[in-house]
Amino acid sequence: MNWAALDPGLLAWPLAAAALVLATHLPLGREVLARGIIFLDLAVAQVAGLGILVAASLGWPAAGWRMQAAALAAALLAGAGMRLAERRWPAIQEPLIGSVFVLAASLGSLLAAGDPHGSEQLRDILVGQVLWVSPTQVGTAALAMLAAMAVWWRWRRQGWAFYLAFAICVTQSVQLLGVYLVFASLIFPALAVRGLAARAALPRGYAIGVLGCVAGLAASALFDLPAGGVMVVTLACAALLLARRRA
Repeated sequence: MNWAALDPGLLAWPLAAAALVLATHLPLGREVLARGIIFLDLAVAQVAGLGILVAASLGWPAAGWRMQAAALAAALLAGAGMRLAERRWPAIQEPLIGSVFVLAASLGSLLAAGDPHGSEQLRDILVGQVLWVSPTQVGTAALAMLAAMAVWWRWRRQGWAFYLAFAICVTQSVQLLGVYLVFASLIFPALAVRGLAARAALPRGYAIGVLGCVAGLAASALFDLPAGGVMVVTLACAALLLARRRA
């Protein structure tokens, strides 16, 4: 156990990234549950990851604007497709979402197979590298997510606004936390507070998210374990511990 690893200088920006994602994911997660499209985030996140892999295969730098544009364009395309499915094929929307996820994951694995660094890139997309996020990444993501949530709030009665905000927020959060942790932060707190009014659900949901992320980062640093995987587990534990108890 390495107590010296609990360095505020090392953990401050990962915590800031997790807090930023939680701030947007709880309301988005509640909307996902209300619409009954639980795996939407996995599909959109995987498609955004596919955009990143395509950009990497073209030799575009990871920190460049073209990489960001590729990921966002792929996620927006997925979001538009999900909106179309909601309007035209509502009865089979969830199977279509699952199909998009599997197809994007398979295409990503094929791209990664032809790249000497592909397996590492694929792992980073899935599990994330939250311990190494930079202030620039967090600041850029914050601006993008704030704009996306403002659009959703302004046009919240329009179905397209939710999918637009969702695609933008997921694109940013995948690059900060990875696909698995994005799903966990979106669904676990929202699931734990389902059925509660927003005034009661939001504080409890944020408490679950903060507890899970702080505990996960601390455990990762102390025991030298991958942060993304540990945070998924601790988020699940926090959700079980603080879940709303039905009468």
